[in-house]
Amino acid sequence: MTKVFVNIGLSLDGYMAPEGMSMEHWQTPEYKDWAAKWGSLMGWVLKLESFRNNLKFGPGGETGPVNDMFRATTERIGVNILGKRMFEGGEVSWPEEAPFHTPVFVLTHEKREPWVRPGGTTFYFVNEGPEHALEQARKVAGGKDIRISGGADVIQQYLNLGVVDELEIALVPILFGGGRRLFENLAEPTPQFRVDSVLNTPDATHLRYVRA
Repeated sequence: MTKVFVNIGLSLDGYMAPEGMSMEHWQTPEYKDWAAKWGSLMGWVLKLESFRNNLKFGPGGETGPVNDMFRATTERIGVNILGKRMFEGGEVSWPEEAPFHTPVFVLTHEKREPWVRPGGTTFYFVNEGPEHALEQARKVAGGKDIRISGGADVIQQYLNLGVVDELEIALVPILFGGGRRLFENLAEPTPQFRVDSVLNTPDATHLRYVRA
């Protein structure tokens, strides 16, 4: 059965993204360190062999339990759903062969034709809201799972809909002090989860929660 899951990195103080993380702030003095903060948050994944293979960075990279976990997560994804802000940042920074290799549904008010990329990624732009995007995603998941990729507000919308089956969180020992929090704007009753697994490394604690 197709499951809906979240798989993200999170700072120790609960932020998915640092303050000012957007392409328009790349050179803005007051936000000049957001890229470095983001690199610190996601540094653990950049080292992995499976990640390097997925983006065709060439041979090398770390193997082991975290790499196995990342590969298993990548292989289970049949569809991705993300928000317009995340898409706009990636549109100008992803390589030509975007790193999803699945259909991707983008929540947006902008009307746009599907954008086909090499390597199996096609972006579909959904104007009818998160429920419609999920309905469309289920139709093309091919028996695999649906990843809610982000950003934080999109994940919150799906948590509020009560459709998220699993949370996979890489909790990284850094403090942002500001930015986009993951667990804000949640409606009552909030979904309840239980701990399924924990994998500790010096770079991150990898937590997996499933619906209680």
